[in-house]
Amino acid sequence: MTAAVEERLDATFAALADPTRRAIVARLAAGDATVNELAEPFRLSLPGVSKHLKVLERSGLISRRRQAQFRPCHLERQALDAAVDWIEANRRLWSERFDKLDDHLRTLHAPTNGDPHV
Repeated sequence: MTAAVEERLDATFAALADPTRRAIVARLAAGDATVNELAEPFRLSLPGVSKHLKVLERSGLISRRRQAQFRPCHLERQALDAAVDWIEANRRLWSERFDKLDDHLRTLHAPTNGDPHV
């Protein structure tokens, strides 16, 4: 894995470590939204929500564009895809390791010479 990919994953996971930012990402999965719309369910000031949005934007998880007087936020799904790919690769790796461990433990506990008490 390249240093750039690792840095991107670090930024993604750091951004998603906060429950407010995860909720914002979940909301944006349903479609673009303005800062006011994203702030609605939280007891945060607009500047507080904006700080969370800046973290998400720096990580590449969201983007903002100008649309008339609004700047709707947009979820950048490909940034999540990289994290999902990493999680899936590690899930497969650990699943294989646990399968090998299960096989080894069965071998250790298998009866020898037909005597189940050995």
